[in-house]
Amino acid sequence: MSSPTPDALLGPADIRELAAALGVRPTKQRGQNFVIDANTVRRIVRTAEVRPDDVVVEVGPGLGSLTLALLEVADRVTAVEIDDVLAAALPATIAARMPERADRFALVHSDAMHVAELPGPPPTALVANLPYNVAVPVLLHMLETFPSIERTLVMVQSEVADRLAAAPGSKVYGVPSVKANWYAEVKRAGAIGRNVFWPAPNVDSGLVALTRRAEPLKTTASRREVFAVIDAAFAQRRKTLRAALAGWAGSAAAAEAALVAAGVSPQARGEALTVEEFVRIAEHKEAGVRPEASGAQHKESE
Repeated sequence: MSSPTPDALLGPADIRELAAALGVRPTKQRGQNFVIDANTVRRIVRTAEVRPDDVVVEVGPGLGSLTLALLEVADRVTAVEIDDVLAAALPATIAARMPERADRFALVHSDAMHVAELPGPPPTALVANLPYNVAVPVLLHMLETFPSIERTLVMVQSEVADRLAAAPGSKVYGVPSVKANWYAEVKRAGAIGRNVFWPAPNVDSGLVALTRRAEPLKTTASRREVFAVIDAAFAQRRKTLRAALAGWAGSAAAAEAALVAAGVSPQARGEALTVEEFVRIAEHKEAGVRPEASGAQHKESE
């Protein structure tokens, strides 16, 4: 691998010059805050533990700050960009600033939520600066769609980072925490200040590292079935699980029967449960079905 030139990465002046040439103004609608500090993007790559043999997928590359830092280290980088202007400009930026690695870069011009396949070898890592308004659904979609992704590092709003990495019993433990844990071990991996972005956001950012589970959770229930329990449990956080899961199970009595069969207290609340406990509840849904109940009452909702 030939070494990139020392000034290959984008600095503050480069970012503004590039944006001006493209007529780009960062939009709140897409949560665009461009990283303008080369040390920060290199820190992200280090924290992500990107290796020379990695095939990295990046979501929302913007003007290419992180993309270039990833190309310095990884074997290949595929960037998924929804913005028409940014997607059109990025290959030229890569070719101009890192020509010796340009053949290792691929662009997918699409909404990440609709991406079902990527060019080239399967991705081994996901590294991204995600807009806070779509961070969780995009992260979960990518983890579900590409099981080859072993390691993930995302930069998100600090509050979102806290929620993703929260443990059972925490006040911010909720749907994102449990669903992320279905796929991976999750932890906070650092904080990012506001002054490394243009424009500077009104909130702090945090890094979240996810390491894919060596073995998927063993369950007879599908991911969809388990996620339905999670959604129901947190839709009414203040209610006991017996009450919160009544709609999911068909009745409060059916919910209680499923909970007891799963070894979970009907008086517990969703924020106290591990992902493994949600799995057991999903597996025992039929324990709550009464012979006299109508079949339609307990039909799984689509």
